Amino acid sequence: MLDRLEFAECENDKVSVEAMLDITGRRSFGPMLLVPGLLVLSPVSGVPGVPTLSGAMVLLLSVQLLIGRQHFWMPRWVLKRGVSQRRLLQAFRFMRPPARWIDRLVKPRMRWLVESHAVYAVAAICALVALTMPPLELVPFAATAAGIAITTFGLALIGRDGLLAMLAFIFCGVTGALLAQAVL
Repeated sequence: MLDRLEFAECENDKVSVEAMLDITGRRSFGPMLLVPGLLVLSPVSGVPGVPTLSGAMVLLLSVQLLIGRQHFWMPRWVLKRGVSQRRLLQAFRFMRPPARWIDRLVKPRMRWLVESHAVYAVAAICALVALTMPPLELVPFAATAAGIAITTFGLALIGRDGLLAMLAFIFCGVTGALLAQAVL
């Protein structure tokens, strides 16, 4: 997927969300989660606004899946937003070694956690994680935990890997408990 995204069309040195979604496929929830998840997981998340924009994308996708839409809709202003091609390529160079390693690990297993009605649970948790992204942006790179969760859920859906989904659920539960303990 990173190889395909690397060749995304750019306009005025910016790669738009729309160009990234065209490459990853508009009808698949997994790749559409993976794009904002990887953006927040990468060094690009230090750019002001990227975690919030990514959270908005994840929320829009999650809500649409929860209401049963078969095709995802995004407002034009989200599709036209983008990141500089130079920063995106830097992020891809950073992400490529872990991506190669992950490709060897992701495989279909425990599919009941990523198919049928279980996808609604994934979408609900992703929506909750997305809501945490804007406040986490106030602390540089704090949204990385959200990026880990969203990326893991995206990979789980792409590879039909229920074990990854279970790990993402556990990660979200532990992270949520730690945040609640810190706030309270």
